Parts: sequence; structure tokens; C-alpha cells
Amino acid sequence: MGVVIGYARVSKSDGSQTLDLQKDELLRAGVDADRIYEDFASGKRDDRPGLHACLKALRSGDTLVVWKLDRLGRDMRHLVDTVDDLSKRGVGLRVLAGQMPVDTGTAQGKLMFGIFASLAEFERELIRERTMAGLKAARARGRVGGRKPKMTGAKLRLAQAAMAKQGTVVAELCRELGVSRQTLYEPSPVAAFFERF
Repeated sequence: MGVVIGYARVSKSDGSQTLDLQKDELLRAGVDADRIYEDFASGKRDDRPGLHACLKALRSGDTLVVWKLDRLGRDMRHLVDTVDDLSKRGVGLRVLAGQMPVDTGTAQGKLMFGIFASLAEFERELIRERTMAGLKAARARGRVGGRKPKMTGAKLRLAQAAMAKQGTVVAELCRELGVSRQTLYEPSPVAAFFERF
């Protein structure tokens, strides 16, 4: 059996300025006092060192206990991603209070974990679909994605002219153009030009 670890965070939304109530509930649920990680920042802030340390300390077989589900994530997306990560790592979750008490040691809790994992997958799929639609629309308007090519038309003409001359040192040409040897030789009109020799 793994270790039981607790996490507590103050919330301005319910007026709690201390962690006493949450810590009392975590202790009652069997969490050792020295295994409770704390944050005193708002859930909207990204810098929550207590949560980061807590998540880092959890191992497969461990159980994370929180007082309410909203203490764990700063928004729905973050919450779903965090719960999905716990599930993938084999970490259990117990939520003690709120509208949705969860215990992944029960069938109902496992179902809730599955729902969170499905929501995370659904969110990733939506993002992918939106990204693909945006790229397709941009291409239809003539925009090309990706990095700008290092070999511009002017550099290409300069490289072709230099390579046509006898005695051109490729390393010096690359340095002058600001490109690597691979970039100079990659499939391009320059590469086609080199193949003639």
C-alpha cells in the first residue's frame, strides 16, 4: 500500500484565510501532518510551489487527499489535466467534501477518474481539431506555417554562383551565408545544382 499525501490551499472564493479546517479534515482522513502540502496563493496563480512539490512527491500506489476538488485545480482544464496525470501515474485520489466527494478506492471513484480522463482526452481532441481548422484556413488564405527558410532567394543565388566557381570552400561559404552545411545541401535548387558535379 502506498503513502497518503494531503494538499490544502486557501481560497478567497469561500472566505477561508487559514488552512485549519482543511488540515483538520485531512488529519481525520488519515494523512500524517508532515505529509500535508500547503499553498497560500489564489488558485488562479500558476506559481503554487506546494502543489508542485506534492505532485512531485506522489508515486504509483500513493493516494492524494484534498478537502474539496476546487483546491486541486485553478480552472476546469487544469483540474482535468491534473486528475488525468494522477490516473496515468497510478496515483489514487480522495476528495473529502463538496458536491463531488471522490474516492478512487471505490467503484464510483474509479468511474469519476475515468470521466476525468475522458474529459482530458476530449479537450485535447478539441484543441487538435481547432488547430487543424486554423491551419487549413490560413493555408487557404495563402499563409504558410513553420519557420522561415534560412536559404532565401538572394542566398540561394549567391550559393549557386559561389559553387560554380572553382576552389570554393563549402565551410567558408556556409559561414558567410550563416547556414549549416546540412542547410546548404538539403533538397533545394542548390542541392540539385551540386548533383551535377
